Amino acid sequence: MVVTIMKALCVVGIVLVVALTVKKVQANRQTEEGQALWEDQKKHWKWNLMIGFVANFLDTLGIGSFAPSSALFKMGKSIDDLYVPGTLNVGDTVPVCVEAFLFFDFVDIDSLTLVSMLAAATLGAYIGAGIVSKWNRQHVRYAMFVGLFILASVMLLREFSIGPFGTTGDALALSGVKLIIGVVINFFLGALMCIGVGLYAPCLALVSVLGMNVGAAFPIMMGSCAYLMAFGNSPKFIKENRFDMVASYMQMIGGAVGVLVAYFIVGSMPISVLTKIVIAVVYITSFLYLRDARRDAAA
Repeated sequence: MVVTIMKALCVVGIVLVVALTVKKVQANRQTEEGQALWEDQKKHWKWNLMIGFVANFLDTLGIGSFAPSSALFKMGKSIDDLYVPGTLNVGDTVPVCVEAFLFFDFVDIDSLTLVSMLAAATLGAYIGAGIVSKWNRQHVRYAMFVGLFILASVMLLREFSIGPFGTTGDALALSGVKLIIGVVINFFLGALMCIGVGLYAPCLALVSVLGMNVGAAFPIMMGSCAYLMAFGNSPKFIKENRFDMVASYMQMIGGAVGVLVAYFIVGSMPISVLTKIVIAVVYITSFLYLRDARRDAAA
């Protein structure tokens, strides 16, 4: 019953964010400035559609989508840096909700543990987005540098099974102090999503260090991201008009297709080399954001 309700919320989240995005884009295009911006953003639709597919394909494999999306946006210069956090959250809401819908049945995780951690991440995102969505371009760039550098470091630790990533367990439920720790940390992970720090890798670490079955991380991390993006981050970024209109649509479409392809066709495949490439790219991209932020400061 709980899983059915949570899947239904994924559908509600998709409908909500798509409706809010369409309404905002239509309102923007009613103005001369908004229509000009739309036409300019259309120039990169093919590149951004490809990003949506590739990043969310990787997301379904557990690598995460924020890091490769941020890197490819930067390399292709397809999005204004100011819009990166918002576009990541608004555009990826649909594919991540699709992921959560598919993975809620992945393991038979305890309902209280799952619901508590999902609620904590959503609340953290709601509070964080209200702050980050009002930052200027320089602040966003510094935040992206810090966020991506941390994410790449966590991914590196995970890849080489260092620290909590090398810890194994088989628990499917948390209780007492461990449940409190899980809820509190997932709250902060949800808040960090607002500046483009993906939740997947840190959530895998959290689940591992608390002695849970690593498979339990999939419904937790995908459900957390789905809810915090659909009901926390995305509505606020849309309200503040801090997202790339065309790129968000491309992320929704290409991302949903990428998720389905990865889930139904790929199954289990070796991704170690691919993960190492992504880590290297994310490190490089984090320093590109730092460079641009310093240029802003000098200017």
